[in-house]
Amino acid sequence: MGEKEQRIKKFEQIQESGINCYPAESNRSHTCAQATELFDELTDREISLAGRLVLFRSHGKASFGHLEDGSGRFQIFLRQDDLGEEQYKFFIKNIDLGDFLEFKGKVFKTQKNEKTLRVFSWKILTKSILPLPEKWHGLVDLEVRFRQRYLDLLANKETKEIFYKRSQIVKLIREFFNQRDFMEVETPILQPLSGGAAARPFITHHQALDMDLYLRIAPELYLKRLIVGGFEKVYEIARCFRNEGIDWAHNPEFTQIEFYQAYADYHDLMKLTEDLMEKLVKEINGSLKLRYQENEIDFTPPYQQMDYRQALLDYTGVDLDNEDTESLREKAEKMKIKTEISWGKGKIIDEIYKETVRPKIIHPTFLINHPIELSPLAKQIFNRPNYVERFQLLVSGLEVCNAFSELNNPFEQEKRFKEQQNLLEKGDQEAQPFDQDFIDALKQGMPPTAGEGIGIDRLTTILTDKKNIKEVILFPTLKPKVEK
Repeated sequence: MGEKEQRIKKFEQIQESGINCYPAESNRSHTCAQATELFDELTDREISLAGRLVLFRSHGKASFGHLEDGSGRFQIFLRQDDLGEEQYKFFIKNIDLGDFLEFKGKVFKTQKNEKTLRVFSWKILTKSILPLPEKWHGLVDLEVRFRQRYLDLLANKETKEIFYKRSQIVKLIREFFNQRDFMEVETPILQPLSGGAAARPFITHHQALDMDLYLRIAPELYLKRLIVGGFEKVYEIARCFRNEGIDWAHNPEFTQIEFYQAYADYHDLMKLTEDLMEKLVKEINGSLKLRYQENEIDFTPPYQQMDYRQALLDYTGVDLDNEDTESLREKAEKMKIKTEISWGKGKIIDEIYKETVRPKIIHPTFLINHPIELSPLAKQIFNRPNYVERFQLLVSGLEVCNAFSELNNPFEQEKRFKEQQNLLEKGDQEAQPFDQDFIDALKQGMPPTAGEGIGIDRLTTILTDKKNIKEVILFPTLKPKVEK
């Protein structure tokens, strides 16, 4: 009889004895951490602990075990003389590792000075039908870890720590912006047009309205509408969706924070970004220097600034001021970078940059002043009209954030939307559609504004020293499981 079948048999025996294996009520008085921290003042008081049984050793008429809850572990001691022969033997016969239990008793220290609960009564809270993964010796199979995250969390303490840190990162981000008088808002996830970024959207259909809607690729255009409406500082921690490939740096569903500040430009946001990163890295890691993969990264501001045109010239010899779409396509092919016929100049530039420049940037660096073709929503540099006031923070070959001085000239925005619409009609599925309502909003007047998006998933990989983005997303998107 296999272990699963044995556990089912025990479940049936417990049920037949009149005990509910899945009661709704629990009467825990303290967590395991509280029992440890408050041990001295709990002496001689009866307390109740509840959690999962993760270790058990029986020595005849006495047994020791470890109970684990969300706060930690605590040792338990069961003795036949305390429980009575019937209850003690019933426990030994029917309880397994992985079961959730409630124990009542008093704390004491063993001869080895271990803090322990002497159990006077117990209650089953949940019968575990499947055994714990690999007997708690660790779960290393990536496929199982990502597909059945609950097993990964059960078996690997490090995985839990990653997600505790991720939660702390989001909390600190909220604190940072709230302290600077930004207002947190919510904008639509289902949108009639997919705008705000260069990405292929997911499409769904609303039956009652008989219309297609798009899962948002970014909250940008709605957040800027709020600036038009009179809010001066807004942010959203947003779930976004992009119908793109899956790899170590991309997941179709991801989390970012986008924020917008009126009467600011991209220079202001570079300083704000340095302040934010300084706070996050110091709070999460205790130091502004951290180890990421093979490199020590120093997040001490100020960060280096690198001009986009100059970077491409330095790394590839390509001077964007002297290139058109077809000459860039030829140079990309010579670099063995594949292009598609529907791609415009901006898309080809971006592919060359991603293959040649970005992987070489290790330490925190602001890549600034992007080509206008890459940035249909950003404001032009006054004396360099082919470039825009934009920056990205690069760390170890990853784009952590994207920001710019926002384009608020409705006539220029209308022109750029038409250019994007033309690319879309030629087959570029990442080009942005023409958004007349947003143009109308800009015609009402939007003050000088700067905005930024920061990828929380990628930021978490850096702060937890994980290469694969799947390590920091609780339930990443995976290929369907192939049954053998």
